Amino acid sequence: MKLSNDIQVEMYWMMLLSRRLDERAWVLHRQGKIAFHISGIGQEAAQVGAAFALRRGEDWVTPYYRDLALMLCLGYTPRDFLLALSGKQGEPTSGARQMPSHWSMRKANAVSHSAPVATQCPHAAGIGLAIKMRKEDKVVLTTLGEGSTSQGEWYEAVNWAAIHHLPVIFMVENNEYAISVPADKQMAVASSADKACGMGLRGISVDGTDVFSVYRTVAEAVADARAGKGPTLIEARMYRLTPHSSDDDDRTYRSREEVEEAKKKDPLTVGRRILEEAGLLNQAKIDEMEMRAKEMVDDAVKFAEQAPYPDVADAMFPVYAEEVRRG
Repeated sequence: MKLSNDIQVEMYWMMLLSRRLDERAWVLHRQGKIAFHISGIGQEAAQVGAAFALRRGEDWVTPYYRDLALMLCLGYTPRDFLLALSGKQGEPTSGARQMPSHWSMRKANAVSHSAPVATQCPHAAGIGLAIKMRKEDKVVLTTLGEGSTSQGEWYEAVNWAAIHHLPVIFMVENNEYAISVPADKQMAVASSADKACGMGLRGISVDGTDVFSVYRTVAEAVADARAGKGPTLIEARMYRLTPHSSDDDDRTYRSREEVEEAKKKDPLTVGRRILEEAGLLNQAKIDEMEMRAKEMVDDAVKFAEQAPYPDVADAMFPVYAEEVRRG
């Protein structure tokens, strides 16, 4: 589970790239250049830590809509993201048919999810069952918000995985708000992880602003899943630093003082401090990363702006199979 110095710095880089892409998306929305954005700002550490604990490209992932940093770690590119935001031709997840942030990527075993929350969890349990039946050395990571743990689909998926000892990690990204509803209006327990005790699996709560703590926690759960010890429920605690989406005004349900206080635990600030104290990061290196991130984001925006919209004739293809092979 020990990470090399280079890998630790790479993990910070992935968080930084995700943040700068996310921030640019907000700017583009306010400029009227894109129609919608849903943000992962404040949740990057949990996503990157979890991604680095997997065998990327071999293990399976059923993500949720805030998982930009996770998807970047799996090989999704800034150009892919901007094409999706713009609904342009060549968008890799759905041919520009779905809303942005409905991630999928075949080469990374990342499975597309539906707009209703928690529906990716039964998908994960089903994939976990297939892995077990095939005796494959793989695991499934599925992610969701804490509000989604109120959904029946989540309970069904966790129950199924626990009964059959499936190699599934359920990671709840607890950002304290389900749209405009605080966590204490979603559950009567202190932590999403507490729900595990009544469902027959382990529940662990971890600081979701510390990328390395998340990595260690998920890596242990992954090792247990590979060893046939069944699923784990992990709650990564963080704070959603932005409104729920570009259509939300979070000033109606939380104070600016609360948000500013939460910024003291910004995952980028936490990660940077850890690496600086370890002598792995300095201002010159950070400046170089910032410049590289800006160049990549600028390139992606320009690429998407110049890309054409899909032809109307493509709207129905490949939604349905054109040919059914038999025999």
